[in-house]
Amino acid sequence: MTQPPEIADAAALARNRQRAEAMPFLHAQARDELQERLSEVNRRFTTPAIISALAAPWVDFLPGAVLVADDPVLALEEGAHDLVIHAMALHWAADPVGQLVQARRALKPDGLFLGVLFGGQTLAELRAALAQAESELTGGLSPRVLPMAEIRDLGALLQRAGFALPVADSVTLRADYRDLRHLATDLRAMGEGNALAGRRRRPAPRALFDRAEALLRAHHAAPNGRIRISYDLIFLTGWAPDASQPRPLRPGSASTRLAEVLGTRETPLPRGGLIPRKD
Repeated sequence: MTQPPEIADAAALARNRQRAEAMPFLHAQARDELQERLSEVNRRFTTPAIISALAAPWVDFLPGAVLVADDPVLALEEGAHDLVIHAMALHWAADPVGQLVQARRALKPDGLFLGVLFGGQTLAELRAALAQAESELTGGLSPRVLPMAEIRDLGALLQRAGFALPVADSVTLRADYRDLRHLATDLRAMGEGNALAGRRRRPAPRALFDRAEALLRAHHAAPNGRIRISYDLIFLTGWAPDASQPRPLRPGSASTRLAEVLGTRETPLPRGGLIPRKD
């Protein structure tokens, strides 16, 4: 079986995570959003598990939760949990489908999976500015910002992993920074520095960051004169399959016409399927 390519330098990623703060920037936001989603589920979870690279922000999130690292092979017992949360780590996974499959297998029938990760347009402004600056200065590009998955692709991964009733949604946040150094401080505090396997190992020239900051101020300045940067938190929801869950009806099996339900008159389409224009 072909192994997925490693997106991250494991040693560099581990160093970055060891330097993260106890409650990194945006982890508190992710906790609040997850708590709100759990409050909308009419169920009491008794055997939860949390997958995260950083223990401190999540150790007290749910009473009695098993906390495991986001290793390639998750330390979760099959069918042992009624809730599994993958917290702020899936964006670094070389095999995200494998992580999701293992999370599903750890669930009891009709157990709930919740995931939160960076995705979409996270750091899009920084990515574009660094790319333009490096292209101008050196004529080339090097990996500096982690590629982020789009919400539609992540929703498809839930289906591939075998979850029932999959849903993906996102929350877009924006933060204003004094300068690039201020932004870098936040990224280090989250353990989200550049740990890409293909990154250049030589220190980048100061001119690169000066030019990137100038581009950010020119194109992404906030009203307060700071630099505005976007973060997308993508939330994944799925259920371990169970016979008690609702299932779609067979096409053509409806016993009531939609027009009757809506209390309106049904107007058949003309031959060819086009609605005639009235102008």
